[in-house]
Amino acid sequence: MGVLEFLGNAFQITILMYFALINTFHAASLYMGALGMNRALRRGNVSIKDLLEREVYKPVSILVPAYNEQETIAASVNSFLNLHYPEFEVVVINDGSKDNTIEVLKETYGLIEIPKITRFEIKTSEIKAAYRSPKYPNMIVVDKANGGKADALNVGLIHSRYPLFCAVDADSLLEAKSLLRATRAFVEDDSIVAIGCTIRVLNGATLDRGVVTDLRAPSGWVERFQVLEYLRAFLVGRLMWGNMGMLLIISGAFGIFRRDMVLRLGGYRTDTVGEDMELAVRLHAAARASGKPYKILYTVDPICWTQVPSDWKTLRKQRNRWQRGLWETLINHKVMLLNPKYGRLGMIAIPYFWLLEAMSPALEVGGYAYVLFSAIAGQLNVPFATAFAALAILYGSLLSMAAIWAEGLLPTRYTRLSDRLILLLSSVAESFGYRQALAWVRFHAGLTVSQQRGKWGSMVRKKI
Repeated sequence: MGVLEFLGNAFQITILMYFALINTFHAASLYMGALGMNRALRRGNVSIKDLLEREVYKPVSILVPAYNEQETIAASVNSFLNLHYPEFEVVVINDGSKDNTIEVLKETYGLIEIPKITRFEIKTSEIKAAYRSPKYPNMIVVDKANGGKADALNVGLIHSRYPLFCAVDADSLLEAKSLLRATRAFVEDDSIVAIGCTIRVLNGATLDRGVVTDLRAPSGWVERFQVLEYLRAFLVGRLMWGNMGMLLIISGAFGIFRRDMVLRLGGYRTDTVGEDMELAVRLHAAARASGKPYKILYTVDPICWTQVPSDWKTLRKQRNRWQRGLWETLINHKVMLLNPKYGRLGMIAIPYFWLLEAMSPALEVGGYAYVLFSAIAGQLNVPFATAFAALAILYGSLLSMAAIWAEGLLPTRYTRLSDRLILLLSSVAESFGYRQALAWVRFHAGLTVSQQRGKWGSMVRKKI
């Protein structure tokens, strides 16, 4: 057996083992996700009237970092101000926007300048001014020099007053009852330090005063594929990790945290573009080091709607940033890898993200390159390659279909048969070009982590 043949066989075995491993995890995710969805729907039967009458809530500060968000900021802030919640505040942080974000806020809410805070618990970029709205006394706007999303969130932490804070994206919309449902868990269990919630794709939705009244499948294929990705990630993947006590990612678009815990850790790290995952991992590490019982949970029912990229250029930049953020977090916390001191986190969750999230693009791109090289060299086993590709596409489609089924159990869902058929078609179509392109983007991002550390790209918004 020649060297090339030996290496080729070894690579094939590696790919097969990887395929078996990742699909085993996906199957477990699907099973545990179904169980978690069933439990979540049973708990969700408690009415908002009952929640209010029992006073099962804690005051919440909603932190809204905004950078060049003039198209969406008013609709988003309105959705936050109209939440059904007894006691909350909205803290909007304009992170040195180059567009008219601060002007839109001033005009929409009649902002009046107030004295700014000069003593900080966390080091941040320069704060230029602070404002309040006469119409909404529970709203504050902070105008600051650009320092990135993490820095803006730290400024929001400094200006917030309440024991819980909710970090959201400036292009996000919260359902009116979301906070009550999410904070219910903090009241019932003092050991909870953070909760991640479900993020849904806003593209294609019809809005009435910041409320989603109708949901249609987006018109573009790039957006449709992202609908499937979000359904798989939140209704299948994160349910499993949350149920096992190993949730390492709380989306920056909607997460709720205990303010005292985050301040104790020094706030968000500003040297990473994955500040949301990094904070969750750091909370796990700190809580384990304390030796006290703690929980970081994921809950299905509270919904946050977010606008996803509608063009490939913007999506590519976003996924590049996400992959670099993953690498940065894993490198920053490499001491946890296979470290029994961190229990299931160190022995299962962290290795999973190293092997099946961080390194998987290299294996996938390598697999495509191997197939191409083998075909050119006339060494490709066509029947085997065809059967393997068909199995991979079928399995991926089945996972997407299961996520679409789970979406049908949510209160706000795609109700039209045509929309559900479009999503089913998308679950097959994404395997022909889209997944391969994303694999290359993620692979390239991994190669540029050291050169691009902490660098954000731009995000194009559409008016909502």
